[in-house]
Amino acid sequence: PDLSRRFTERKRCADPECSTLMCRGKAMKDFKGPDCRFVNFKKGETVYVYYKLIGESTELWAGSIGSDFGYFPKDLLEINHNYTNEELELPTEETDFVCF
Repeated sequence: PDLSRRFTERKRCADPECSTLMCRGKAMKDFKGPDCRFVNFKKGETVYVYYKLIGESTELWAGSIGSDFGYFPKDLLEINHNYTNEELELPTEETDFVCF
C-alpha cells in the first residue's frame, strides 16, 4: 500500500464507524492547512472532533467546523466538552486521507 498518502496507520474513535463525536473545543488561534485534507478555522470557532490519529501523526485530529471536515493540529484546540470516554483503536483507511 502507498503509505505516502497516509499520515498514520491507526486512529482512535468513539465507535467502529468513527461517526460519534468524541469532544468539542474552541480554536485558540487561526489555522490554515497545507492542503485540502485539512480544515481551516479562525480563533474562537467551535471545532467538533470525530477521531484522533495515533502513531507518527499523534498531533493531528480530525473534525468539523460547520460543513467543513478535515485534519488540524490538536494543540490549537482547547477542549471544553467531552461527549464520550469510549475510545477504540482502529486501523486507518485510504479514504481517511483523501480530500473531503
